[in-house]
Amino acid sequence: MEATATAATPERPRLLSVASWVLYDLANTMFSMNIVSLFFSLWIVNDMGGKDSDYGLANSFSMFIVFLAAPFLGALSDQTPRRMPFLIATTLVCCFATFLLGITGVFIALLIFIVANVFYQSGLIFYDALLPEVSTEENRGRVGGIGVGVGYMGSFIGVLMGLVVLENLLGLAVLESNPAGKPLVFKITAVLFLLFALPCFFWVREKPRLGKVMLGRKAAQRALHDLRNTLVRLDKLPNLRRFLIGRVFYTDAANTFIIFMGIYLTNEVGFSEAEVYIALMLGILGATLGGLSWGFIVDWIGPKPSLLIVLGLWSLVITLTFSIPLFGLTPVIFWAIAPLGGYALGATWAADRPLMLRLAPPEHIGQFYGLYAMVGRFAAIIGPLVWALIVDGLDWGRPAAVAAFLPMMAIAAWFIFRVDDTAEQTASADKTPQAV
Repeated sequence: MEATATAATPERPRLLSVASWVLYDLANTMFSMNIVSLFFSLWIVNDMGGKDSDYGLANSFSMFIVFLAAPFLGALSDQTPRRMPFLIATTLVCCFATFLLGITGVFIALLIFIVANVFYQSGLIFYDALLPEVSTEENRGRVGGIGVGVGYMGSFIGVLMGLVVLENLLGLAVLESNPAGKPLVFKITAVLFLLFALPCFFWVREKPRLGKVMLGRKAAQRALHDLRNTLVRLDKLPNLRRFLIGRVFYTDAANTFIIFMGIYLTNEVGFSEAEVYIALMLGILGATLGGLSWGFIVDWIGPKPSLLIVLGLWSLVITLTFSIPLFGLTPVIFWAIAPLGGYALGATWAADRPLMLRLAPPEHIGQFYGLYAMVGRFAAIIGPLVWALIVDGLDWGRPAAVAAFLPMMAIAAWFIFRVDDTAEQTASADKTPQAV
């Protein structure tokens, strides 16, 4: 059935809608830190006796599923009047699966993790595509940066909660040496994710899109038809294509760095788990500052130069990280690397989303955010596989795996440097095919 909503006149988004959208960033970043990056991987490797490759392969497989589904999901959301129902559904499934983590052995836990991560990553497609609903072209960098900055407070809350539970600060009988402790953290994470997501569900006012159909066979048929045209459109958008290729490399390096950092610090740098939690909280504070400050920088100098500066910062962080065990440097150095790496991470996403919105055609934003998610998930497939190959397959060690991120950042910078993100080029790119 056709949507009957009338077109809304352009207006500045309400503060409540903006705040609610930002709060969802806090919710989903809590899941990303606690489940994808820290406690679940430590539980698999340090508590349950699994290998780096066990977690790495499960993570890559979940990303492969999203890689296949993301373009269709984005195109499907373009064909329906609202994207919010998709975000609600994916969040609920993710929270339910997260609540079940740790109730069985390694194999079943990894399967449940795959489900949770697939729905978490799918939800990001719809969440990112809602940014135009809560911002204007003039303040998009600031709103996105605030989302990133406040979002990383979710990571801080998550790690702090884990520290309280696992270090027995509440008198609970679940110390970090007890494998039952981290499953309790998984359950609390699921509950907090849902609670912090609720304001977004209720108060982000999405303007219904005219000419769209309700979710069903007709919407799916339209989505598939639109999806067939995606690569044709992308061929006529060379700057968007360069950005997406560059994004494969820098997200590969950044995400894999974060995913395995807890394992790296405990097994290579010599940190205790308690020290890892403190280092990550410092990193989260840095990420919060990076997201908040870089949003203003993006609006000032533009998303492309902002992103190039951030990639240079990442190269410094990576070099310092693999140098500690490789050259026998003091582990104290990582207390400075942690906030610097966090700052680079927050700044990355503060520049990344506005550049995507500047380069993508507004009428196909959901479809191209599906493509945006697709290349990010492709990177997330490759990164853990490369890590597993270097660490467990070739037996070169974790410092060599970290060092492999350095050429990835260089390749990413080369592609981003060749992007022309001016309004004139973006407006004409849909008509003039060019080579990458």
